[in-house]
Amino acid sequence: MSEEGHRPGPGSDESDHRGFANAAWAIPSYILSGMAVYGGLGWLLDRWLGTSALFPAGVLVGLALALYLVYHRYGRS
Repeated sequence: MSEEGHRPGPGSDESDHRGFANAAWAIPSYILSGMAVYGGLGWLLDRWLGTSALFPAGVLVGLALALYLVYHRYGRS
């Protein structure tokens, strides 16, 4: 039984659920922010250089880097 205001220990079931919930929010956040940041940089370069290929390239680079970060952080045990 846990008391009110008592934090779960490192091996408790509640802390495992909290870690899973944090990862469940972090993974899509990494992917979306990577695509948004590098897609935004590609869009700005497209506007500045007058091209149209850097926005999709930026989105793909951001996606690849975000997936690598997710794998590096959560995939390796």
